[in-house]
Amino acid sequence: METQNILEQVKKAEVKLVSLQFTDLVGVVKEVIIPVEELEDALTNGVWFDGSSIEGFARIQESDLFLKPDPTTYSVVPWLTENGKTARLICDIYGADGESFEGDPRLVLKRTIAEATEMGFRYYVGPEPEFYLFRKDDAAKKTPIDSGGYFEISSSEGYGIIREIIAALKAFRINAEASHHEVGQGQYEIDFNYGHCLEVADEVLTLKYTVKKIAEIHNLEATFMPKPIMGVAGSGMHIHQSLFDIKTKENAFHDEDNQYKLSKIAHNFIAGQMKYIIAMCAILCPTVNSYKRLISGFEAPVYITWASRNRSSLIRVPLWFRQKREAARIELRCPDPTCNPYLAFAVMLKTGLAGIKTNLMPPKPVEENVYQLDNERLVDKNIDVLPTSLWEALNELKKNKLIKEVLGNHLFERYVSIKTEEWEEFKAQVTSWEINKYLGVY
Repeated sequence: METQNILEQVKKAEVKLVSLQFTDLVGVVKEVIIPVEELEDALTNGVWFDGSSIEGFARIQESDLFLKPDPTTYSVVPWLTENGKTARLICDIYGADGESFEGDPRLVLKRTIAEATEMGFRYYVGPEPEFYLFRKDDAAKKTPIDSGGYFEISSSEGYGIIREIIAALKAFRINAEASHHEVGQGQYEIDFNYGHCLEVADEVLTLKYTVKKIAEIHNLEATFMPKPIMGVAGSGMHIHQSLFDIKTKENAFHDEDNQYKLSKIAHNFIAGQMKYIIAMCAILCPTVNSYKRLISGFEAPVYITWASRNRSSLIRVPLWFRQKREAARIELRCPDPTCNPYLAFAVMLKTGLAGIKTNLMPPKPVEENVYQLDNERLVDKNIDVLPTSLWEALNELKKNKLIKEVLGNHLFERYVSIKTEEWEEFKAQVTSWEINKYLGVY
């Protein structure tokens, strides 16, 4: 929408306040609230904020940053109506010199999209974020909202809240493709319609914002934490992906006569992601807790393999698209919903494009259950493993020139610094497991 159109829309909707939203480096949603009377100036000139106070942004001497709303992201917030309606706009970030701020995660994705465009491709994704809903009745113990299992509707309360979330997303002009109860008690998944990566990254941001706000309204706690409870299913964010040819508008991943009906370009793309996946994990699985999810026994990937029917694989080729040429895709299964979606999609796209540019080919697919292979057979098949900790992933990230190129020097150094500090903080903790295990023994 153009500026004048938005001004007409807010007047018609009787909007009183405007929420200007963006994400910090680690993917947390931030917002600045302005009166609707300031919206025209915000659309034209931007809104100043102190970047030095935002995780991973500018240093003190470079703190003057500006939010410039993206008109295409305009929506009315469906639940903020008590004191008049509130509109929402997602923003790009600029420096005091008027240039795009190099630390803006949205800019990182836009730069990578530009590279794909030069190669003749548009990158489409379809994420499947999972989350838990807990009651707030006991701060020490997290009680799930229901006792349901996979695809079960055992709680009318949980069902009602999910319906409310989906309705709110629709108000944000986001159509959820599907939603269902996941394996864990109180665990749900909401799947997005397949779309262009920048639009979908904005939608992931909006989903997190929406789920948490509606849970709060119902005195519940929503979390996208990958492993909130030991011994139960973790929350991932499997991401379906494909490239479309800009000129022909056809799916560049489809080839009727090739393996799994995937084109050579798709095979190159898979190989690129497999080559760089260990370093990518520091972006896709960005927390200490992320690696509590990436263990055997819960359908989360552990080994760097690809296949079609095998759900233990890192990259899976869904079979159901075979009669639908435009739906050819691959599914990356290691990301979790704590990742910054702009950075995640950027590194996924960049590494896939690198595979195409260098004509990489993946190893043979592994259709057997990799969890059941012994070490000798893993070595024989040349199967590597994903990092077992954030520290392992960070060590690989520090050495990776391609991902540093994606993020840019400023953002790369800040990200590594923030995540290293997170690991050092965790490393110094004395956990209840250690107390129970060692205190009475030694």
